[in-house]
Amino acid sequence: MRDLVVLGAGTAGTMVANRLRRRLPRREWRITVVDHEVAHLYQPGLLFVPFGGGKAQKLVKPRKHSIGAGVEFVVGEVDRIEPAARLVHLGDGRRLGYDFLVIASGTQPRPDQTPGMLGELWRTSIHEFYTYDGAIALREALKDFAYTGGRLVVHIVDMPIKCPVAPLEFAFLADAHLRALGVRDSVEITYVTPLSDAFTKPVASAELSSMLDDRKIALETDFMVERIDGSSRELVSYDERRIPFDLLVTVPLNMGADFVARSGLGDELNYVPVDRHTMRSKAYDTIFALGDAADLPTSKAGSVAHFSVDVFVENFVRLARGEPMNGSFDGHANCFVEAGDDKALLIDFNYDVEPLPGVYPLPTVGPLRLLRATRLNHWGKLAFAWLYWHVLLPGRPLPLPAAMSMAGKRRPEEE
Repeated sequence: MRDLVVLGAGTAGTMVANRLRRRLPRREWRITVVDHEVAHLYQPGLLFVPFGGGKAQKLVKPRKHSIGAGVEFVVGEVDRIEPAARLVHLGDGRRLGYDFLVIASGTQPRPDQTPGMLGELWRTSIHEFYTYDGAIALREALKDFAYTGGRLVVHIVDMPIKCPVAPLEFAFLADAHLRALGVRDSVEITYVTPLSDAFTKPVASAELSSMLDDRKIALETDFMVERIDGSSRELVSYDERRIPFDLLVTVPLNMGADFVARSGLGDELNYVPVDRHTMRSKAYDTIFALGDAADLPTSKAGSVAHFSVDVFVENFVRLARGEPMNGSFDGHANCFVEAGDDKALLIDFNYDVEPLPGVYPLPTVGPLRLLRATRLNHWGKLAFAWLYWHVLLPGRPLPLPAAMSMAGKRRPEEE
């Protein structure tokens, strides 16, 4: 009996465990998943909570309902990994041996890493929406802010972050929300980013920057925050720029799990350095990292977890048979970008190809439009929640290729 241990029961970890349970012989392989949380959170849904969208409690379900039969679920904190001995040490003293280890512990917001963020204004005038409690608190703050008006600042501390388009989506939804309430004229919205433009890739960045302009949302770029001055309610950058706020919606620094650092397996942000095509650790052949826990040079997004798991599962089945891993992940990612007013864009890209206009997933037919705000894209984003719970997490096949296709896409110079 060989042991596969998966650390983390989020999107990537749950998909891997469920899919490999179907593919690996039960008489030969034992699969164990470890997580300290007993509840599974549908994180894309948090974006809508501050604006009163849906019931927040529907975003949370017991993990035991997501992890399939034949997979052992262990509730516990990981203290450290001992790679040379192939051991996982839990905080309560338990030890789990493994033949192969998958680190799928995700990434978490760390407001403690920015001076002044966790001061007296935290959860009163400074908020985030990347956690369940944070999204709920921000919903109440926005209700009050709609009456008073003032300066709303949407801010990113640094990259990479989980779902890199989410801050832009929040800015667009905030604009639409305040217009619907009839108070948009009393609010000044500023989008503050460490990037040199609204997004990382030029074609998509041009479209998204234009959308900010159309909505009269100011864009402040190349802003590396040094601290938050609570007394004056200002963001302060290393080059001494100051941006005042009445309500700050920030995306704190994102970091991987602390046990990765304690195990000597991470970079400066606790992400595991891996081969970007196989997700295998660069330090140990018996360790892989998937989803947000890896240092892949692409978005930290659910779609990356999905497409990379597609490649990983096929590779791991070959590895278990003693065959070479010949599958190669190309960095494929796609994301819906909420634009407000019940419309959304869709972007589709990989390591080498930036988001381009066109249609997806079928050439000519689509029916989803790339880099164009449509109602169908918006409904596609909402419908994804059902697919997440009932198809992706259980490990059922989704008829989308893991590799990105150029079919249906066109470059701007071709127009």
